[in-house]
This record gives sequence, C-alpha cells and structure tokens, in this order.
Amino acid sequence: MSMRHLLRWGFVVGTLAACANPAADQALMAQTALVGMPKATLLSCAGVPDRQAAVDNREFFTYRSVRIASYPSPGVGLYGSGWGPHYGYGWGWPAYGSEVYSFDCDATFSLRNGVVERVTYGGSSGGATRLGQCYAIIQNCLAQAPSVSAPSNP
Repeated sequence: MSMRHLLRWGFVVGTLAACANPAADQALMAQTALVGMPKATLLSCAGVPDRQAAVDNREFFTYRSVRIASYPSPGVGLYGSGWGPHYGYGWGWPAYGSEVYSFDCDATFSLRNGVVERVTYGGSSGGATRLGQCYAIIQNCLAQAPSVSAPSNP
C-alpha cells in the first residue's frame, strides 16, 4: 500500500473516531448489561416508569427522555411584494435565525418474574442521536448492573 493510501485511510479512521458518541456506546452496552437486574434495583436507579403494563408473568416498564436544543444559525432572507409592478429583494430581518432539534428516546424494559429480561429503544430520533438520549435514562443503572465492571482510569 502506498503512503498516499495509508494517509487517506488514516484520515478516514480519524474522522470516524472523532464522530464517536460515548453516550450512545454506553446505551448499546446497557442493553446486555442490564439483563438480570432485579425489579427493585431498576426502580431505584431509573425511577417510576412513564408507562407500564403487565401480561401473565411479564411486566413492561417504559421510560421516556426528550431534549430540545436550539442552535443559532446565520440567516439571510429575501423579501418580495406582489403588490404593484415592482418587486424588491434584500436582506431580511433579523439577520440571524435558529435551528431547533428534538432528541427523544423510549426505553422499554421487559421483566419476567421480577428480573430484567430485555431492554429495547425506540423513538422518532434515529441512530446515535437516539442512543445518546437513551443514555439519560439508563446512566444511573449502569453502576448497579449485574454484569458491568467499573472502567479503570489509567
């Protein structure tokens, strides 16, 4: 492989690593780490669920997390008038605007006989955006998860 190809691959790998979302990674890990957690522990670390249902010996606890963020963005507007023979165009006021984003996650814990059996995520956000928001729900429970060891700091 030539040096040019190595540099190109290094750039691609570096770019992808810069886009990593640690909260999304933790939310993915929690889907297996929280399996086996007792119901009492789940309620103590995640709180009272937003919705719950029971069928036979299964329970379903759903937690919802929503965040709305607004970011400033420069904006230029054009205006025009359909009245009369003249149209005008120029800078619109205000000369700035904002972009509003909504991030959400529904985390559903399936319990059988009082123990977490499965964790699923849903919501209208997608990909790492949703997973990052799901972390807000499960972050307190990760420290008490039966199969998680604390990360070591060098």
